Amino acid sequence: MSRLQTRFAELKEQNRAALVTFITAGDPGYDTSLAILKGLPKAGADVIELGMPFTDPMADGPAIQLANIRALNAKQNLAKTLQMVREFREEDSVTPLVLMGYYNPIHNYGIERFISEAHSSGVDGLIMVDLPPEHNAELCDPAQDAGLDFIRLTTPTTDDVRLPTVLNGSSGFVYYVSVAGVTGAGSATIDHVKDAVQRLRRHTDLPISVGFGIRTAEQAAAIARVADGVVVGSALIDQIANAPSPEQAVSGVLGLCAQLSQGVRKARVAEGKVSDTEESQSLAAH
Repeated sequence: MSRLQTRFAELKEQNRAALVTFITAGDPGYDTSLAILKGLPKAGADVIELGMPFTDPMADGPAIQLANIRALNAKQNLAKTLQMVREFREEDSVTPLVLMGYYNPIHNYGIERFISEAHSSGVDGLIMVDLPPEHNAELCDPAQDAGLDFIRLTTPTTDDVRLPTVLNGSSGFVYYVSVAGVTGAGSATIDHVKDAVQRLRRHTDLPISVGFGIRTAEQAAAIARVADGVVVGSALIDQIANAPSPEQAVSGVLGLCAQLSQGVRKARVAEGKVSDTEESQSLAAH
């Protein structure tokens, strides 16, 4: 089994959701970013999404756009991002790590070279924001042939007719974008998320992780009761943006990660104590 399959299977046995954390590689600089990356598993991250900086991150809101700018200004590139994964793997051989980003930097790097180096570095999967399933032959198929999972994004506007096409060739987990919009935007109600997860389950046996708009332990807990994974990105990146020093960036991200982890880990233990109405109010309030 792949690292992703193993991790989600373990968590299913424990009856809890995964905390999936996103940071941009090289933000605010290589050393600080690597320190955050290495610290995430101990702070409670179950799966890590590492963003590949790009000049035009069109699906991302202001927080992650600024993270891309900071990383690029610090001279981060795809080769350095793969090196970062290699350094992470020197200390951690079990936490699944997925690269997330846009097709252009990979195309420029060379697809065969990228797939080969990503696999040998210890990358477990890819999330490509701007490469629809009609282009599976370009990256998805060769990546999976090399042993990398290819994780698809689905949205509230992905209907039952489109879903089988989107999920074709999907592996690892399915990433459900709970809000139609850019990252960091407002959050959906728990009822909307619950309905969406149930609909996705009719189309796939893969674990379903939900993201976009989750910022607090309470919100993470509410999602963790209905989904297999909870994705948090912009809230963590805000900790970097607002930190007065690199050391405080590290402690800020890892501190919030620990809080989110507690929310996710206790979510189903406390199940039944919180009504759906209260959860809806909690999510809508933020």
